[in-house]
Amino acid sequence: MPNRWRRLDYRGESLDRQSLQSPQGVYRQQARHVPVLLQEAIRYLGISPSSAVQGSTIVDATLGLGGHSEAIVRLLGPKGHLIAFDRDPAAMELASAKLEALRAELNDQMPRVTLHAADFGSIAEHVAPASVDGILADVGVSSMQLDTAERGFSFQADGPLDMRMDTRSGPTAEQVVNQAGEEELANLIYEFGEERRSRRIARAIVRARPLSTTAQLANVVAAAAQTMKHERIHPATRVFQALRIYVNRELEQIEALLQAAPGLLKPGGRLVVISFHSLEDRLVKDAMRAGASDGTWQVLTKKPVQGVEAEIEQNPRARSAKLRAAEREPVSSVEGLEVAGGMKRKQQKKFLNLKV
Repeated sequence: MPNRWRRLDYRGESLDRQSLQSPQGVYRQQARHVPVLLQEAIRYLGISPSSAVQGSTIVDATLGLGGHSEAIVRLLGPKGHLIAFDRDPAAMELASAKLEALRAELNDQMPRVTLHAADFGSIAEHVAPASVDGILADVGVSSMQLDTAERGFSFQADGPLDMRMDTRSGPTAEQVVNQAGEEELANLIYEFGEERRSRRIARAIVRARPLSTTAQLANVVAAAAQTMKHERIHPATRVFQALRIYVNRELEQIEALLQAAPGLLKPGGRLVVISFHSLEDRLVKDAMRAGASDGTWQVLTKKPVQGVEAEIEQNPRARSAKLRAAEREPVSSVEGLEVAGGMKRKQQKKFLNLKV
C-alpha cells in the first residue's frame, strides 16, 4: 500500500511489535501497550491518591489490552473496585493475564477486579444503579484487532472478511457483503462510512460477488472509487469502517452506554469517552450537551481534549483521538423517584439515600 494512505480511524493503542502466541494459536502483537490519552483520562475521571482511601469504583467499559485499566488499578488501592468490559475473547484473555501479573506485583494493595466478557452496551445489566464513581470508554476498534490479519478488520494484510469484535456470535462482514442488497449496501456505506461514492461502490461489490477476503474487497472498492487528489486515505478505508460499525452495532452500543451512564454514576461521578471518528464523537457531544440542558451533566470539556505532539509522535494513532468528559449532577427528587421506580425495594432505599 502507498505510504500516503492511512487508516481513517483507530482505537488509540500503540503496540511495540513482539509476538505472543495465544492458546487459540492466533498471532498477537502485544508487549509495551501505550493507551491513548492516558493521563488526561485519569485526570478527568478524578482518580487521585485519595481514591485509594475512599475506595472508589471505576468502570473501564473497553478493557482492550488493559492499558487504561492497569493505570486505574495502580491508583485505586485495596479498597477500590475496577469493573471492566470487553466482548472480544482474545482481548479479555490477554488483559486478564496482565491484571493477574499486576496482582502478584501489588499484593495487598490490589483492588477488587470484576471482569465481564460482554459488550459495554449491556453495562446496566451488570452494574448497580448509582454505584460507581467513574466510567471510562475508549470506543472503536483496537490495535490488536487491526493488526491481526485473521480478524479481517484491515486491508493492510490479507485475511478473511470477519470484522466481528465478538467472534462467538453475529454475522461476519463476508455475510453482509455477499448477502445484502445493493441499496442496503449503499446505504450502510454512506451512513456509517460517510462515503459519498457509496452507490458506485455498492454496485461494484454486487457485481464482483462472492468476496471472501479483505484484499478482494479492497481491490474492488479501489477500482470503483479512484482516489481523489486531496484524499490521503485508501479508497476502501471508509467502506471497511462502515462494515465494521454495522457488523458490531458500534453506534448502538455507544448510545446504550450514554443512556445508562447517568443512572449508574453516583452524584459527582464522571463519564469519560474517547472517540476516534466523527460519528462516535457526535453521539457523545450531543448526549452531554442534552444532559447539560436538563441538569443531568456538567460538561467538563467545552472542546474535545486531543493528544499533544509528544504523544502523537510516540503513538500516531492518538492523532484522531478526542476525549470528552462530564460530571453527574446531583439527583433531583423527581428524577430519583423515576429511576427508583423500576428497582427492588432494597435498591430503591439505597439509591434514594444517595440523593444530594
